[in-house]
Amino acid sequence: MNGARNKPTQALGKGPADADGGSEATHRDRRTGGGMLKKLKSRRSQTEKWPVVTEAELRALGRDISPDHVLGLRAVTEDYLCKPEDNIFNIDFTRFKIRDLETGTVLFEIAKPPNSGPMEGEEESGDVDTTSGRFVRYQFTPAFLKLRTVGATVEFTVGDQPINSFRMIERHYFQGRLLKNFDFDFGFCIPNSRNTCEHIYEFPQLPEDLIRQMVEHPYETRSDSFYFVDNKLIMHNKADYAYNGGL
Repeated sequence: MNGARNKPTQALGKGPADADGGSEATHRDRRTGGGMLKKLKSRRSQTEKWPVVTEAELRALGRDISPDHVLGLRAVTEDYLCKPEDNIFNIDFTRFKIRDLETGTVLFEIAKPPNSGPMEGEEESGDVDTTSGRFVRYQFTPAFLKLRTVGATVEFTVGDQPINSFRMIERHYFQGRLLKNFDFDFGFCIPNSRNTCEHIYEFPQLPEDLIRQMVEHPYETRSDSFYFVDNKLIMHNKADYAYNGGL
């Protein structure tokens, strides 16, 4: 995600993490100051039913990469599957906040002022790869791994073309093991609009031994976030995570 530096609140974890929520659902809440906030739950995806595909095979396709293609991946990608210029819709993420939905506690928040450049993560919680602007490194405390339901609010703008179907597939891995798959539909976006939605992440309850390993091996938890318009990959962001903050 891109934006400008803004002091985050105490960071227990990072937003878009690991879980495949319940059945696909969307509802809206009234936002402070007017307008509506979309709340989105991940569709259920039995990813093991998709034919297995490798990163090399996707690169050799010679055609657009679709959601079905990335659902067949069984390992985190080592490089990006599309170029920044493939974002012909000028989608720009301008605000990002995560909160524990059980307590309402804000865990992390960052935004960029108008007319600013690419977003830089706060030094205490994220380092952005300035060479690409598509990679973020996060460090959080072990407590994040025990949260049950997290909301990740995303604000983004779009250019002068309407977007009929905007979808994100986010896949999280630890040491090559697929932890969870999230699959969200943003829906239709009107041209030159500012949009806000909250993704609802229902986290899996991880075994204690796996939590211990994830804490003991920082940045070996990694994710790919794939963004599609009309089933064509137009954006690909990557992140890695450490959960040993405060230790």
